[in-house]
Amino acid sequence: MLYLKPYLTLCRVWISIFAACSAATGFFLGPYQHAMDVLIPAAAVFLLACGASALNQYQERHIDVKMERTQKRPLPSGAMTPVRALIVLASMMIGGLSLAAAAGPISVLLGLCALLWYNGIYTHLKRVTAFAAIPGAAVGMIPPAIGWVAAGGGLLDPRIAVICFLFFLWQVPHFWLLILKHGEEYERAGLPSLTRVMSKVQIARITSAWITASAVASLALPLFGPGRTAPIYYLLIALALWLIWSGKSLTEKESFPQLSSLLFKKINIYLFVMMSLLTMEGIFFRLQ
Repeated sequence: MLYLKPYLTLCRVWISIFAACSAATGFFLGPYQHAMDVLIPAAAVFLLACGASALNQYQERHIDVKMERTQKRPLPSGAMTPVRALIVLASMMIGGLSLAAAAGPISVLLGLCALLWYNGIYTHLKRVTAFAAIPGAAVGMIPPAIGWVAAGGGLLDPRIAVICFLFFLWQVPHFWLLILKHGEEYERAGLPSLTRVMSKVQIARITSAWITASAVASLALPLFGPGRTAPIYYLLIALALWLIWSGKSLTEKESFPQLSSLLFKKINIYLFVMMSLLTMEGIFFRLQ
């Protein structure tokens, strides 16, 4: 396991698994024929996410060494050479794109768009503007779309559009909570940080508002199809109220490092539970 740890960290495996789960959610909400077919788009997204993460760490290895949060990553710590990282990321990307091809040409195009957006545009914008998280959040919309088209759905369908929009909303506070805790590290590394533009109190209020918007937006799901069964919708309401109440703490206290760590976990739990509920609903309707 110790031998594998640098590779798991380089690929940020837990985040990559999360991306694969979002692709599975998109698949089970779509007009799929065989449930086992989900393995192809989910595996493709997992490998692409691993490759994108590895490439991002290769691109930012000279910045990561300057920040306490990232200096123990494989490249800045010396646990892995840049050449080995390149081999790993190339293997992951080739494998991911090959599996995406098996899911269809649109899946390949979406996968390439995700890599270009994350490793090209977003990684560059992080060095230019403190608000890079907003356009960067668009990459979170792509995994569920890959699952959806792999199941036979069309990209212009409003049912997948609203799911993708929710993933976009979730990504922004996900990053801004990190800024509340590590903003000074970004500044010392020479990166634009919201902490240079606004006070932590202001960042906390905006993040809380964004979390509330994400929770409220999820309640509009039945207007587009997903979440239309009463038990699922009631659970979504309870989940949204829980997240709003949790996000509210950012406006009431100023122990931002502790609050941001706790909220970071809570918004991840929120999205995972929401994905699970929507996936169960999609499977339920298929079994009827």
